[in-house]
Amino acid sequence: MGSTSAENHGTEGVGRRDLIKRSAALGLISVPTMSFLSACASSGGDDSGDKAKAGKKTAKNPLAVNDTAGMEFVLFDGGFGKEYAEDAVKIYEKNFPEATVKFSATQKIQSTLQPRFNQGTPPDLIDNSGAEQMDMGVLVGKNQLTDLTPLLDAPSYDDPDKKVRDTLRPGIVEMGQFDGEKVWILYYAYTVYGVWYSQKALASLDEQYPETWDQMLAVCAKAKKKGMAGWTYAGKYPYYLPFSLYPMIGKVGGREVLDAIDNLEPNAWKHPAVKACFDAYYELYKKGYVLKGTPGLDHIQSQTAWAEGKALFIPNGSWVENESANVIPEDFDLAVSAPTGLDSSDKMPFGTIWASGGEPFIVPAKAKNAPGGMEQLRIMLSEASSKNFTGKVKSLTAYDGGTDGVALTPGLKSGVAALDKAGENVVNPRLQDWYVQLQKEKIGVSGLGEMMAGRLTPAEAIKKIQGFADEAAKDDSIKHYKHQ
Repeated sequence: MGSTSAENHGTEGVGRRDLIKRSAALGLISVPTMSFLSACASSGGDDSGDKAKAGKKTAKNPLAVNDTAGMEFVLFDGGFGKEYAEDAVKIYEKNFPEATVKFSATQKIQSTLQPRFNQGTPPDLIDNSGAEQMDMGVLVGKNQLTDLTPLLDAPSYDDPDKKVRDTLRPGIVEMGQFDGEKVWILYYAYTVYGVWYSQKALASLDEQYPETWDQMLAVCAKAKKKGMAGWTYAGKYPYYLPFSLYPMIGKVGGREVLDAIDNLEPNAWKHPAVKACFDAYYELYKKGYVLKGTPGLDHIQSQTAWAEGKALFIPNGSWVENESANVIPEDFDLAVSAPTGLDSSDKMPFGTIWASGGEPFIVPAKAKNAPGGMEQLRIMLSEASSKNFTGKVKSLTAYDGGTDGVALTPGLKSGVAALDKAGENVVNPRLQDWYVQLQKEKIGVSGLGEMMAGRLTPAEAIKKIQGFADEAAKDDSIKHYKHQ
């Protein structure tokens, strides 16, 4: 079921936290330095300076967890629920029977945990997600997080010959990096972004999913004759458009075009591949292939219209299956595809898709039992825990596998097939993590939204968006990140 506010997307639906998770207010959150506050006692009254002594490093305990030390885990209580985490905690308790685990779940991550960061008494593991997510850039910038490299270099839970990092899906490690090699965040869920549609509706037009833009326009023309729009999207939140537009830009011009955009390079948006893709999308508007009234629809309204068969295609992420479960007909045959390209001159093959992590887990720098927090994540990244998550919440995890023997829903099955088809051709634009306001309000609403509503030409939209990017690049008040 969907929530009614775009800012609340972290609390319902699957894996969207990377885009709309931070409300404008969250951009204002800062974490005070730890000087005089670090001496404050925690609410439990125990000595906040006590870090658990290291345990004995063994094959079964590669992170040298102290087997009698307490471990505290705070989970975001959202669309994934808490059962998958509770199940993983039971494994931790079984492995360390003398340790006491304190597990809790809340939707109010920031208001619950910010004071504890300020006091120097944070939990050992946090799922930092939802509308009240703490700002990652601030936490990293203020040295509030533990580098997770020891976890990534530890033997995986299932196979001692494989490191944890070797069992993860493409892009997961890189997503946790902000500056340099250190990894501050482990994204546990895995989201497939792309163009979602009903296989049944496409078959009723006697069509296959279009691989070139000429084919896309032909399919939309056929749909229009049958009284169905080719496309709809979240018009009020047009930062959904990049879910298919950005990977299309990468497909047409190569990964380096997306990297240049992420790096806020001068004229990055003026690349011919960007212009070609903007022109292609604008053509959908010009030819009347976008559902009438789309610019006024929110995410739930656009998804409902699409589920009712009023439009064939919608750009979205894999949470849409869960979020629209109450409106998608049983025989809908939900499917996702990588974005349609322009033609055979594209730099990357058809199948190039955007997929990346969601559900960011962190271990605070001042955690009393950081090895325990990392060990809990190592357990969660086992095949059994991954399968448990996928079976319960209809979403993939960062673990590369874990779907054998799990009854996959149509959308999830299609997402797995799309990832298989993509192979190494998975792109992961970072703009939405690094520059939230630029991505949402400026590029999304003021740029793409205005263009798709017909109020800006592609050339005008590009000029405007490049101006926004240049402003952000010159703004010293925001931390700038670059692809390494």
